[in-house]
Amino acid sequence: MGKLINKFVFVMNSIAAFALLLSYLLPYVSPKTFPSLSVLSLTVPILIIVNLIFLLYWTVLLNKKLILSLVVLILGATHVSSLYKLSGKSSDHIEDSISLLSYNVHSFNRFDWIDSDSIPQDISKLVKEQNPDIFCAQEFYNNPDIDFSQYTYEYQDFNNDNGELAMVVFSKFPIVNKGSLHFKRTANNIIFTDIVIKSDTIRVYNVHLQSHKISPNTGELAREDSQKLLKRIAMSFETQQEQTEKLIEHIKTSPYKNIVLGDFNNSPYSYVYNKVKSEGLQDAFKEAGKGFGRTFDFDLFPLRIDFILVSENFEVLEFKNFDQELSDHYPIFSRIKL
Repeated sequence: MGKLINKFVFVMNSIAAFALLLSYLLPYVSPKTFPSLSVLSLTVPILIIVNLIFLLYWTVLLNKKLILSLVVLILGATHVSSLYKLSGKSSDHIEDSISLLSYNVHSFNRFDWIDSDSIPQDISKLVKEQNPDIFCAQEFYNNPDIDFSQYTYEYQDFNNDNGELAMVVFSKFPIVNKGSLHFKRTANNIIFTDIVIKSDTIRVYNVHLQSHKISPNTGELAREDSQKLLKRIAMSFETQQEQTEKLIEHIKTSPYKNIVLGDFNNSPYSYVYNKVKSEGLQDAFKEAGKGFGRTFDFDLFPLRIDFILVSENFEVLEFKNFDQELSDHYPIFSRIKL
């Protein structure tokens, strides 16, 4: 009976190991080429955890079958490090450094997704406490109860017909140039600002790539038609690729060092993340973060879909996540040295 159980476990182990191995190729495979396969990138965290469980199972039994998951996990060491960081960095204010905060504020709980009447005030308080030099918000709604008056400079851009939700950059430093990539037939968008800091100028891109419209609640997900869900996600991945191509084309024309931050609606194992990062950028979480780096409230596993990517010419001094449930996303903060 024990041999039969182990045989079944090894079959499941083989499937999980193959799926994880296949996912290592996804950052290099265009979603337009294999749109359905690209969806696998969202499951990488759970595939890593499952393979770790299989590795532990065979290790306890002192069975050589542990080699399968061990080898696959070693081959994907960079994927594993993207999932969890054992230690991070922290720093006090350092001269010639700037702090960055990115937050999808989910329109400040406009439709009462969270059972609280003080979300706008709570988010305003969080931003005031962290006091970032540059604050980029996605799904921004001009709620009368918000207060970001500490910022002298601001750029808002509305990219939808109703003109209610915006992408916003708040800055303590002068914004000397600004613009929008103006994606068509979607409320998602990318905006940029050129910001003068002392004698230097940097370009900051605030990103909100195409949404999948996936419920973070596992119960609601289970009630969805799986084929329709996969098709919808695959289509949004294709749209994300188009949006990312426009971003990269724009980055290539930038005369300044670049910072790209915001809500990618995709994982660090995805094609779009890999393409953007390959434009001379480093992931602030991977340089100075700690833990799972969760940025989205998803029931199944910690999901990191919001990023702060900065030029390789900058030193990442600090990165931190927050646990406050004031949106369906969590804010991310980083301090960098110019």
